[in-house]
Amino acid sequence: MVRGIFISLLYIIPIFTFAQPDSLWNQIHVIAENAQGKVCVSARIIEDSSVVQYYGDELCPMQSTFKFPIALAILNRIDKKEFTLNYKIHITPKDLIGYDNSLARDSFQNGNINVTFNNLIRYMTIYSDNISCDALLHHLGNPKVVSKFIRKFGIEDFDIKYNEKKMGKQWRNQYKNISSANAMTELLVQFYLQKILSPANTEYLYQVMTETQTGKDRIVKLLPSGTVVAHKTGTSNTQNGIRAAVNDCGIITLPNGKHLALTIFIKDSKAAIATAEATIAQIAKLIFDDFSRR
Repeated sequence: MVRGIFISLLYIIPIFTFAQPDSLWNQIHVIAENAQGKVCVSARIIEDSSVVQYYGDELCPMQSTFKFPIALAILNRIDKKEFTLNYKIHITPKDLIGYDNSLARDSFQNGNINVTFNNLIRYMTIYSDNISCDALLHHLGNPKVVSKFIRKFGIEDFDIKYNEKKMGKQWRNQYKNISSANAMTELLVQFYLQKILSPANTEYLYQVMTETQTGKDRIVKLLPSGTVVAHKTGTSNTQNGIRAAVNDCGIITLPNGKHLALTIFIKDSKAAIATAEATIAQIAKLIFDDFSRR
């Protein structure tokens, strides 16, 4: 009987690891003030469920961090053998109209070219390319398909209403593509634990995310050289001195070999983008150092 009680307690104890030291919360708060907006943080050690959050349930515009769940939805179809990474989508000249600078557009030779899913996923994730993103979304059907897919994993504070082109047409549209920091971190955790994709496609996307070229002044900025970070960024434009989103989310390999799932969203910041990015970098380093000592 005593042994049974002890085993039960083992299942109860992890619940209390969600409690966070006030000192860490307070240190995040001090840094967050610099962003002059709503800073939302969710961090979890994947292997032992140690958690810290700072306004983790606040809904925030994802901007291009939504490309991570879009990649998950596409790769799930590949897991189902509906197509392969070498499957090609035809890109027309019309598909290239209405976007800002695009690395993929330069590679697509002004349209009328067939592009593999592999290349589209890599452009979308590594370079945050919007044309590639919308081509993949179009193949899935519509953004609601992605929202429905993500909710299958018990993640509720998440929704995608618009693709990149439509999101950029009106300022308010980006506030319809939303997630809480806690929801995004939960998605990162389930992804890493191979609860969403096959082991092969989990490893594929994880590796692609380690090659991300955007956001070098965010999560990765202050971490020790050589730290492995698989992440996705998101950034909005400004209107009336307000930047709707400066975001970064990903999985960091700690010195002890454990993995830290971390989401930092900054919503409606009045600070310069360099200041917002520095806020993300400083919070990431603070949490990295704290969790590395645990």
